[in-house]
Amino acid sequence: MDKMCNRVCENIAGYESDGILQSQLWKKYKLSSRDGSRLALKLERMGMITREKILEKERWTYKLIIKKTPISTKSIEGSPCLTCPVEAKCSLDGEVSPKTCQWIEDWVMIELKNK
Repeated sequence: MDKMCNRVCENIAGYESDGILQSQLWKKYKLSSRDGSRLALKLERMGMITREKILEKERWTYKLIIKKTPISTKSIEGSPCLTCPVEAKCSLDGEVSPKTCQWIEDWVMIELKNK
């Protein structure tokens, strides 16, 4: 269930402050309205989302809006710092510095090319 909560929160976070209609999300994950509503209530109790009651196509529904963006490690995946053999010597004014590190520069350049 926790994996499902994380996936749903990541999806809702993709819509930022616009949010997504509850029914659209349930269709995407092939959930029944009952299971979807329970999941939304759980996420709301956990403080992850807010549910805003709205009238959509003459029916009441909820818009789900993210409150807390899930933490992602994607920005540092592949970072040379995570496996650096001289990390203990690294500091802003040290023998090894992030300002002059060739590994960081190469990694950033590769990431820019990939985007």
